[in-house]
Amino acid sequence: MAIDPTGSDLKRFLSDRPDEPVVMLNLLRFREGGAERYADYLRHFRRFAEGVGATILYYGHGAAPVVAEAGQDWDAVLLVSYPSRRAFSEMVRDEEYQRGTHLRSESLVETVLQPTTDASGVIWPDGS
Repeated sequence: MAIDPTGSDLKRFLSDRPDEPVVMLNLLRFREGGAERYADYLRHFRRFAEGVGATILYYGHGAAPVVAEAGQDWDAVLLVSYPSRRAFSEMVRDEEYQRGTHLRSESLVETVLQPTTDASGVIWPDGS
């Protein structure tokens, strides 16, 4: 399972509207004891996220799913708003940030890291 983005992942990510704001959806499945280790990572992450103008919108632990196949449930969800894809990329390339990413890698057995963009105009085209 892929846990950490590769250079080619980041290159592809940046090729699509690099200056557009993005909310990163993180679906997290922890190793045994991983939730505590991930909390250590979040303390490390927060310093660098704030440095590029990112904001943690939500972090919550998963409960029993209402609709899902067996094994499709996630232990936690994290939503982080970045001012741009470029800001995310700058953060993850920072050498000091990278020194703490082992905390994330060691805590997870599986993850999804998916950029999302605002689509509320489709639902509320008049802005209300």
